[in-house]
Amino acid sequence: TPLIVNAALDQNRPCPSAVKAVETFVSILGAEAGNLALKVMATGGVYVAGGIPPRILPFLRSQRFMQAFCNKGRFGEMLHQMPVHIVLHPKVGLLGAAVFR
Repeated sequence: TPLIVNAALDQNRPCPSAVKAVETFVSILGAEAGNLALKVMATGGVYVAGGIPPRILPFLRSQRFMQAFCNKGRFGEMLHQMPVHIVLHPKVGLLGAAVFR
């Protein structure tokens, strides 16, 4: 994953194959986040966390993620109203576990 992400984000010569791979990943992530948001009716918002999202933030900020997130037919407008947040803290899982204990 780091090799693909780094090649896609290369400022001087981004690798077209790597860019396509990350764009595909972002579309799938957006679609699945939208599915989950509908399943749990996440009207308070959706938080996307993990190791990959902070690394691909420029791709997540593109329209591709939100288009895939909201592309749910008649539910698209409802999803468009849901806030989506990308968690940037690198140790969010450990912090959550520490609070839960």
